Amino acid sequence: MDPDFLITAFVTLFVVIDPIGTTPIFVSLTHGMPRSRRRGIAVRACTIGLVILTLFGLLGEQVLGFIGISMPAFRIAGGLLLFLTALEMLFGKRTQRRQDQAPDDPDPDDDPSVFPLAIPLLSGPGGIASMILLTDQASGNPLAFSGIFAVMLVVFAIVFVLFLLAGHIEKALGPTGILVVTRLLGMLLAALSVQFVLDGIQNTGLAG
Repeated sequence: MDPDFLITAFVTLFVVIDPIGTTPIFVSLTHGMPRSRRRGIAVRACTIGLVILTLFGLLGEQVLGFIGISMPAFRIAGGLLLFLTALEMLFGKRTQRRQDQAPDDPDPDDDPSVFPLAIPLLSGPGGIASMILLTDQASGNPLAFSGIFAVMLVVFAIVFVLFLLAGHIEKALGPTGILVVTRLLGMLLAALSVQFVLDGIQNTGLAG
């Protein structure tokens, strides 16, 4: 199994799922809730997001084939989608959009674990596209294929830990720290998305 591929998978999923950017939203959605309730919401959100991305990682290519979309076409489209996400991160639009999806004054009786935490914050279009693209790259290599899901588990474990430590992390980084980290992750995602597009063009045969 190629370690570089696993590193690429980790960086892609980490940037797209964006634990650091999602953590402040989790704080705002669960503000004023008891620690036990916040922990329960974190468990449910991570579990639902993990199940959704796992299903698309296992069945996404079959779904695309059923509706007549080739993998090179989806690779190019997915790369463009991830590039737009990277631009939003670089210019601060993604954080603003995520904050707009969070209610200003959440009701303590509401459960935000399904929406907006699991969907679309943890398992949105970018995450779904990433899982389909990565599993397609690993097709024919059982170790690499299994490695993708292991990497996804690691990323969601990081999300869960950050959710549990959300208050402390927010105080430690501050708005400026979160902004800097988001910009750096956006640059990495932009480079990875361009690579997805180039791979898709090459697979079509147009690049010779």
